[in-house]
Amino acid sequence: MCRSIKPLFNFDPPATDEDVRAASIQYVRKISGYTHPSRANEAAFNAAVEAITSASKNLLLSLETQSPPRDRATYTLRAKTRAIQRYSKAEEK
Repeated sequence: MCRSIKPLFNFDPPATDEDVRAASIQYVRKISGYTHPSRANEAAFNAAVEAITSASKNLLLSLETQSPPRDRATYTLRAKTRAIQRYSKAEEK
């Protein structure tokens, strides 16, 4: 899907409202094909972002797990390490 959408559930510290909204914007951008919608589509784009943000917050609040929360810093470091490896291989070709 979209590499900039990150998992938000079961992290310490928990996902913020800004994190959820950013993921929602990325999702709407991906499925609509718009980075920035035209004026004609802006209302529909923004309504979709708000609906997905709300649904995502509801989902995160209703999910349950027995696993201990993951450390966000560790997760971010692993993702950056994978990105460095992925892009260094691309440069070698």
